[in-house]
Amino acid sequence: MDISGKNALTDLPPLREVIARHGLAAKKSLGQNFLLDLNLTAKIARAAGDLAGKNVIEIGPGPGGLTRALLDTDAVCVHAVERDDRCIKALQEVASVAQGRLVLHAGDAMKTDMTALAPAPRVIIANLPYNIATPLLIGWLENISAFDSLTLMFQREVALRIAAPPRTKDYGRLSIISQWLADVEIKFDIPPSAFTPPPQVTSTVVRLTPKKRADDIPFNVMERVTGAAFGQRRKMLRQSLKQLNVDAEKLLDAADIPPTARAEEIDIAGFIRLAQAFRVSTS
Repeated sequence: MDISGKNALTDLPPLREVIARHGLAAKKSLGQNFLLDLNLTAKIARAAGDLAGKNVIEIGPGPGGLTRALLDTDAVCVHAVERDDRCIKALQEVASVAQGRLVLHAGDAMKTDMTALAPAPRVIIANLPYNIATPLLIGWLENISAFDSLTLMFQREVALRIAAPPRTKDYGRLSIISQWLADVEIKFDIPPSAFTPPPQVTSTVVRLTPKKRADDIPFNVMERVTGAAFGQRRKMLRQSLKQLNVDAEKLLDAADIPPTARAEEIDIAGFIRLAQAFRVSTS
């Protein structure tokens, strides 16, 4: 963006004024908690790394605090997906000074194909509504190679599950699928007081960058294996994997995993071997 465009963004009214003028009382049903501190929104944008030449997809921009920060980077364009008509009207003010670099998409993120919104290279950067954050992430992970990175804000307990190592209480299906497909970095926490209205929990920004994988395991195979393994978390794998309708002990032997092991003890490499063995046994 040229300097005149950046000045125009700076001249936009304060977010609290935008919220008051458009009647943007946060809706609990939409999981809305607005982040109004422009220093924090700029920090989130920086956490995504160099955005030069990239198309940014933002989910649930609300009154546009993070949107402004993203437009202040060298991103080619910001595509904002918002289902609240009140917010769309407020964001049109930002679009009017963004020199064509802000495209508004009215719709439900759960029903939107993000790859159809913008050409590659593309990234997703978002303060996600807590009530749909995990299913959104799972959907994007299934097609993670379509994105250069995902920089997302979750409630802290979800962020800890995404990044958890084996043999911890937070380690589970979300940890394995996330770390199988991406390098996971916890960036920083944001306290409840930074939001309007304040949520009951601390928020955490996480960056996920797609891995170069050596395996060709289908996503649904890893989902089935981890689902069975953690479906009866306290049981030994020789028992819990019977849900897969295979000889569990033979499967574990093929994956070089002790039959007495429990799911939380197995690292990502072990689950890759287990998924590969299951795939072979059912082919």
